[in-house]
Amino acid sequence: MFRRVTKAISVVDEIYEPDIDLKSIEEKFYDLMSNLEFLPNSPTLMNAGTQINQLSACFVLPVEDSMGAIFDSLKYMALIHKSGGGVGFSFSQLRPRGDVVKSTKGIASGPVSFMRIFDVATDVIKQGGRRRGANMAVMDVNHPDILDFISSKVQEGLFKNFNLSVAVPDSFMDAVLSDGNYELINPRNRQVVRKLKARYLFDKIVEMAWKTGDPGLIFIDEINRHNTVPKLGKITATNPCGEQPLMDYESCNLGSINLTKIFKNGKINWKRLEYIVNVAVHFLDNVIDVNNYPSPKIENETLKNRKIGLGVMGFADLLLMLGIPYDSVPALKIAEEIMKFISKKATEASIKLGKERGSFSNFKDSKWYDNGFETMRNATTTTIAPTGTISILAGVTSGIEPLFAVSFVRKVLDGTKLMEINPVFKKIAEKEGFFNKSILKKIAVNGSIQNIEEIPETIRRLFVTAYDIPPQCHVKMQASFQKYVDNAVSKTVNLPTDASQDDIKNIFILAYKLKCKGITIYRYGTKKEQVIYLNNFPETDSNKEYLNVDPEFSGGCPKFNCPH
Repeated sequence: MFRRVTKAISVVDEIYEPDIDLKSIEEKFYDLMSNLEFLPNSPTLMNAGTQINQLSACFVLPVEDSMGAIFDSLKYMALIHKSGGGVGFSFSQLRPRGDVVKSTKGIASGPVSFMRIFDVATDVIKQGGRRRGANMAVMDVNHPDILDFISSKVQEGLFKNFNLSVAVPDSFMDAVLSDGNYELINPRNRQVVRKLKARYLFDKIVEMAWKTGDPGLIFIDEINRHNTVPKLGKITATNPCGEQPLMDYESCNLGSINLTKIFKNGKINWKRLEYIVNVAVHFLDNVIDVNNYPSPKIENETLKNRKIGLGVMGFADLLLMLGIPYDSVPALKIAEEIMKFISKKATEASIKLGKERGSFSNFKDSKWYDNGFETMRNATTTTIAPTGTISILAGVTSGIEPLFAVSFVRKVLDGTKLMEINPVFKKIAEKEGFFNKSILKKIAVNGSIQNIEEIPETIRRLFVTAYDIPPQCHVKMQASFQKYVDNAVSKTVNLPTDASQDDIKNIFILAYKLKCKGITIYRYGTKKEQVIYLNNFPETDSNKEYLNVDPEFSGGCPKFNCPH
């Protein structure tokens, strides 16, 4: 697979330098991938060098307020899902339920009704597509149908192919904090149709997130403050997991660095990390040129800005190797140090490519140009993705997530169950002499080692899992990475079943104050159908003796409708 992919991606170099030794470029890419130091997103692995050859994971499509435009977006979504991509939509332009339809004098059914069409189409497409389709539905908090949108997933099974996010501006969050009012505005004529207490609306969002895991929040002003091409318009939506804010019809291809591979002789190998960043930026820029886009419009908008998203995976593993607990101040410092370095080197690599190949065509309308840069190949260079499939391939923790379990059972083909254990823990346990089958079985009951007295306290302090960590630590880690990421950060705040609505309220407010671009929570057990089950999961098979996960679960979002 790696040979097929690197051969397909390396041919782009010949376009810019006809006499180049293509084999050397291919080998450079191949070495990184075969060593599992860097992997691109799943569509690139699945489709590069094949007849499909659609290589991007992230797309945003507009949903404009006309029947023709709505079904155009539906068609483009189908083409994207067929090839393994995920799509984000803002449904905020659609007139509210009960509003007048000028052409027919009829009554509008509202945006939530049209979301059903997209959801059903995704169900149909995934039967013959590359993998399960996933969508993000975004609605502005001032839309008259916002309460319908917030509660649209209260009945389990509805909109199962969608994640939901409410786009909240600073003015709304300020009104929440000051107990002010907030206006709901008809997008058709911009008239105010209703006023609500901001806290009432916020509490409804919190309640539904507590009950169902949806919606999350997108801090839309924070996203647009960091939009590198603001002269071209505002960003209104993100891809399905929230890490990639994009303009209408834009796509982005992502890739991640395996941080376990930069650990050498007890410390971080910064020189090797710099090399990986340079080669990865080169690779991801090539993907843009070799890509087969789902439509000419998407190709045109993508090429104008040439956005790429280089991120990381295995961060929690690296912390374990360094002997640093995830929920600690040193862990936050390491996060900032690593991401600041990657961001700086990725920018330098993009500048170099800009000199060699030319800047992205909207460069003179960008913040890069306004800030005195002479060249820049890519409008953005960094993103923290959830890295589902590729982190399983690499055998590391997902993105920047903590361990979700020290040991667990993975269900694979034909119902076979395989016991998995964190390799760093196994190595330490064997060295310290407490590794045995009895310990392994105890751990696999719920994944945590905090109550297993046979394990030394220092080891228990180091190997904290997602449910062992205080919620605010999840948010602080996300914010630490976000400081040095062009795009956004995919991170789920995993909460135990007994987490309260006040816990969620505090998480949302903290994320806003720490300048995250969005926030997602998931309270364990809020859905009957999810990809991780503890042995005490309510209303399920009581024969589940150990923590069970689905084949594609990598340790990030445990909801069934997350793309992994």
